Amino acid sequence: MRKLLIYLRDYRRESVLGPLFKLLEAGFELIVPLVVAAIIDHGIGAGDRGYILRMCLVLVALGLVGLLCSVTAQYFAAKASVGFVAKLRHALYAHIQRFSYQTLDRVGVSTLITRMTSDMNQVQTGLNLTLRLLLRSPFVVFGAMIMAFTIDSRAALWFAAAIPALSVVVFGIMLISIPLYKKVQELLDRVLGATRENLTGVRALRAFGKEESEISAFDEKNEALTAMQKRVGRISAAMNPLTYVIINLMILLLIHTGAVRVQAGIITQGAVVALYNYMSQILVELIKLANLIITITKSVACGNRIQRVLEIPAGETAQEAGAAGDAACRVQFIHAGIRYSEAGDTSLTDVNLAVRPGETVGVIGGTGSGKTTLVNLIPRFYEATEGQVLVDGQDVRSIDPSPLRQRIGIAPQKAVLFQSSIRENLRWGNGEADDDEIMRAVRDAQAADVVEAKGGLDAMIEQGGRNLSGGQRQRLTIARALVRRPDILILDDSSSALDFATDAALRKSLRELDYHPTVFIVSQRTSSIQHADQIVVLDDGRVAGVGTHAQLLADCPVYQEIHASQFRKEAAQV
Repeated sequence: MRKLLIYLRDYRRESVLGPLFKLLEAGFELIVPLVVAAIIDHGIGAGDRGYILRMCLVLVALGLVGLLCSVTAQYFAAKASVGFVAKLRHALYAHIQRFSYQTLDRVGVSTLITRMTSDMNQVQTGLNLTLRLLLRSPFVVFGAMIMAFTIDSRAALWFAAAIPALSVVVFGIMLISIPLYKKVQELLDRVLGATRENLTGVRALRAFGKEESEISAFDEKNEALTAMQKRVGRISAAMNPLTYVIINLMILLLIHTGAVRVQAGIITQGAVVALYNYMSQILVELIKLANLIITITKSVACGNRIQRVLEIPAGETAQEAGAAGDAACRVQFIHAGIRYSEAGDTSLTDVNLAVRPGETVGVIGGTGSGKTTLVNLIPRFYEATEGQVLVDGQDVRSIDPSPLRQRIGIAPQKAVLFQSSIRENLRWGNGEADDDEIMRAVRDAQAADVVEAKGGLDAMIEQGGRNLSGGQRQRLTIARALVRRPDILILDDSSSALDFATDAALRKSLRELDYHPTVFIVSQRTSSIQHADQIVVLDDGRVAGVGTHAQLLADCPVYQEIHASQFRKEAAQV
């Protein structure tokens, strides 16, 4: 948590002025019992109404000045806490954006969302209360005890007994509660994970009629969270009755001692009232301090969770380069392979492939054979755990991810569009593209009819492209990749929802592009890749064959089987 305080350095002034004004307010609060004692002893006792009026005006003045100090302290504390969390949230989001796919898979999206939202809010609340109350409460507690000793040292001994007794109760409950609050946050992660998974897969849930079972599973997680919150709530709830029993017992003893000493003429009636007020202030401040410490503890726990994410290596920086490859090749795989974290076996093994500029490479294989994994190694979404992947003769691990990906256009397996206009969505590929460049990419992607049907580039797309069909989303996703005019174009099964005629027209337009990118086409259809310069056939993470369509039909059993399952008549003729 201490490492996060660097984001508070721009708010040093507010971090000092906030507690300072709160201490001023506390100082004025400690004067109030003395003024009340003076009213009782000198005003009411002597029947001096003028004195009473003057002292009441003093009380009003103390209240107004204290209010002004409190509001000022709140302003500085809020400014510091909100500014601190804004900077921290920005830093965390920027750090997460640099995570590799492997890191995101390992950490989990649900817990990252919790840390960006719930944990951040808890840290903000904790910092705000810390700046306002962490110094104020001890100041009032010890200040009240000191003021009590200035009034009457013998009666004030009850203060010396009350403070340790209250501290044992308050801090004992706090120490029991702290670990339980950490468990509450962990259970909250599970509830959020279940919620996100169910909302994301709501169509599948309804298609298979699994609503009741998922509701039961959610209820189980939610009840576990509720039970833990109730448990820690019951423990925390014991604080008030225990502290009130102790403080009321001390007040009874204080009043008894005060009455005896008033009768003996040692102290005045006003002094007893002042001592009572100081005892009440101590009770209130200790309860505040206990709640504050619990809040701070929760905030520190949340801050540590955030810090652990910030300490995860981004995995997206340039690293030491391996051996250089053939600079004449646009993309090279040299004995490349990958094992996902915590996976039992490698997902890709010993891939060797050389692709020259302008060539088209088809990637085909059964489900789970590693097709998407293979193309994800090129933009360094995943890093090869064995061998090398090179672009223009350079190991991709030695290239900074941002300039590397600026040269690559990707239409991912899942077509994702954002809630904005068609123009804004397509400019993700090139923020400076004009309408002519956008429309050229749209026509190349066979999406002109989609744009026209929606009313032009200013037409709005709903979140996730809900107002588009699967084929329309895929074509616009391809157009977004083409707007960039990339050196390397990756189409990861991004035409699976297109009919054969549109798919053929798309492949024809890609061959006729004026800038001749190197194209990787991942597909389940042999018809989509049969005209590729090279076809890579994957089988269970291994290369089963590399060659042209004709070569693979002649000597690659895996490719023959895939082709035969789709074109039985043609396969029989071969």
